[in-house]
Amino acid sequence: MNISILVVGKLKENYFKQGIGEYAKRMIPYANVTFIEVPDEKAPENLSIAEIEQVKRSEGERLLKKLPNNAYVFALAIKGKQMASEGFAGKIQELAIYGHSDLAFIIGGSNGLSDEVLSRADFQLSFSKFTFPHQLMRLILIEQIYRAFKIMRGEPYHK
Repeated sequence: MNISILVVGKLKENYFKQGIGEYAKRMIPYANVTFIEVPDEKAPENLSIAEIEQVKRSEGERLLKKLPNNAYVFALAIKGKQMASEGFAGKIQELAIYGHSDLAFIIGGSNGLSDEVLSRADFQLSFSKFTFPHQLMRLILIEQIYRAFKIMRGEPYHK
């Protein structure tokens, strides 16, 4: 299985890079995982609603251009469906059974995802009603993908 994680912005913090690297290494026996970064839109702190929408559209266009062909797309969205880890594992397993060997997960920038990205998604996934920094979300997402593969294979997950 091929998993692409599309994200807005560069990851600067070494502690996030190390954690993500550890889970990416653990994923090697299960799937090919690729991170695809697109530049974030440079904008001042206090934006109008129209300016925020423009930022999301610009970032969204960059994300959509990088989507792998024929990928089943998960958009991480606060209003998406929440699942337990077992349900998430079941969803990935079901997709694999039905021939989806390419999965793409999209994490938006600090303003979220554009309507165009959300409408392109096959599934909108929420990890919580809380808002997380998009840099931290990368680590949470890859850990949950790893956990899903351990669950699907019936393997123990060491905490």
